[in-house]
Amino acid sequence: MRADHSVSGIMPDAVPPGEHEVVVNVTTVPDVQPARKPLNVDRWPTIDLGPWPEGLSLRREDIYGDDGR
Repeated sequence: MRADHSVSGIMPDAVPPGEHEVVVNVTTVPDVQPARKPLNVDRWPTIDLGPWPEGLSLRREDIYGDDGR
């Protein structure tokens, strides 16, 4: 909306010339609240499950077989 409270627009070609009724919905956009403090992912909890098993292969073929799924 412009400062003088006017609105303009262009209708698609599918709308034939002539008089039409147009409905305009006006909603208020909520203010975005800034984060109170920066997110520090280093403070997230971690779980140590130990070393990976020897010979572990994470290749797609080894996980899913010949089907690829």
